[in-house]
Amino acid sequence: MSVVILDYGSQYTRLIARRIRELRAYSVILPGTASLERIKAENPQALILSGGPASVFDPGSPRPAPGVLEQGWPTLGICYGMQYLSQHYGGQVERAGRREYGKASLEFHTGPLFAGLQGELQMWMSHSDAVTVLPEGWSIIARTHENPVAGIAAPDGRTFGVQFHPEVVHSPKGMQVLENFLSLAGVARDWTAQHTLENLIAEIRSKVGDDRVILGVSGGVDSSTLALLLSHAIGDKLTAVFVDHGLLRLGERLEVEQALRPLGRALRVVDASEQFLSALQGVADPEQKRKVVGREFVRVFEREARQLSVQGCRWLAQGTLYPDVIESAGSGEGSANIKSHHNVGGLPDDLEFQLLEPFRYLFKDEVRELALLLGLPEPIRMRHPFPGPGLAIRILGEVTPQKLDILRQADDIFISGLRDWNLYDQVSQAAAILTPIQSVGVIGDERSYGYVLGLRAVSTLDFMTADWARLPLDFLDEIARKITRQVPEVGRVVYDITSKPPATIEWE
Repeated sequence: MSVVILDYGSQYTRLIARRIRELRAYSVILPGTASLERIKAENPQALILSGGPASVFDPGSPRPAPGVLEQGWPTLGICYGMQYLSQHYGGQVERAGRREYGKASLEFHTGPLFAGLQGELQMWMSHSDAVTVLPEGWSIIARTHENPVAGIAAPDGRTFGVQFHPEVVHSPKGMQVLENFLSLAGVARDWTAQHTLENLIAEIRSKVGDDRVILGVSGGVDSSTLALLLSHAIGDKLTAVFVDHGLLRLGERLEVEQALRPLGRALRVVDASEQFLSALQGVADPEQKRKVVGREFVRVFEREARQLSVQGCRWLAQGTLYPDVIESAGSGEGSANIKSHHNVGGLPDDLEFQLLEPFRYLFKDEVRELALLLGLPEPIRMRHPFPGPGLAIRILGEVTPQKLDILRQADDIFISGLRDWNLYDQVSQAAAILTPIQSVGVIGDERSYGYVLGLRAVSTLDFMTADWARLPLDFLDEIARKITRQVPEVGRVVYDITSKPPATIEWE
């Protein structure tokens, strides 16, 4: 049972999926034009039509496949989704006099979709079209000062449209609207960590059978949790391999080994740093770097499988998450490929393994909930995410041993400082980024010309959106001074104050 979200290109579609899961209902994103058969395969209890940049009266505007809206599934249209519902059922949509964007107040709202909500409600608007004529029998259930049709309801009591975005944090009561929709649709609310764990173990056993699985372990929460999950599911049919690709943080190899050995895993540690650095030589494009790292990882695992003489090792397990999948390939009409992840877009065509990705439809915090159930040590469970390609994508341009040494030292000062100031757990992810830019400076009485280093720290719940962390100025001052004193190749330190969107968390 699921809530199927049809994606029409909205930047907020991923948030809709996350919010539905926060309400303990399983959600899945499909392209807005997905076939009726594909949607039925998800056994939907309800549909949500997302927003998007298109206009419903444009000739090429995306729309649900024939027959989808005739299945009787409870449906909620958001922004573009509301406009399409209105047009589909005989209403009229027109260009608004001016675009309504940003915070707006619902000065009127009524009906079961707004049950439990009183007074004016702040909601987030983002649209340039408006419903001007309702389908026959439909009613207006919300309006703002600028928009007399901010919410509509069908006479069946199970189909609704809202012009605002209830899924974003700028709509403080939006979660209540989504929860009311789930209740009206009769959606099962059994999406819990325990339920997920039981389902994943059953799925892994069914898929793997008597085969063996090789898993690449990085020491991060995703791969470490996956190691424990696979251990529960298939026992000694798992071989875990930790690959030191030469792109790790300062002292990270020892930290990972010490952290993972007490987990009782059959762990092999492979030093492949020369292999990776050789393959990355001369590569500056970030997408190509990701693909190179992904390719070399697979080659290491193939070699290890052969050396171990692991009979029947057909599966390569990866801790791929839902945001990785979404960002690597947009799910709907107008959805852009933001960046490829080495887990998703960097694997070679001649891969000798079949991929096993149990976390492919989970968000980071859902994996952390599983980790708690599986007994993963807290320092690993709450560790900041670290990209699979490691420091390769935190060095802008070509990766060299010298640049890796510079970045390792600077990054260690930054991360250690966060811990010393008790700020590490207050941010969701932090990184130092070495840019190819060099700027003039003064050391003593002499002119210097050093690298510009960027510091990045963000706060987020789901890693689909993120806000830059408001770190204390005294802290940033101390870190900048330490870096420029202890890492002489760095001449200037800057702090990134860009949120996601428009930026991504990583710089590459």
